[in-house]
Amino acid sequence: MKNHLKELRAQRGWSQTVLGVHLDVSRQTINAIEAGRYDPSLPLAFKIARLFGQAIENIFEDGEAAIQASKLNDN
Repeated sequence: MKNHLKELRAQRGWSQTVLGVHLDVSRQTINAIEAGRYDPSLPLAFKIARLFGQAIENIFEDGEAAIQASKLNDN
């Protein structure tokens, strides 16, 4: 799953460790989410969205939504 977590974190000047503290997860978890190697649980995704004051859909993009958007742009 593609996400914008790294950009949001950078805008606040936070390290992965600091973001992990805010979310009560490890730095390794933040790294794995940012790298697309780990999809957060729904409760964690909501926690991330609340922390950044954004809708989940603005932070995380599922593959199906990207495919649908691409199809719409091709027409």
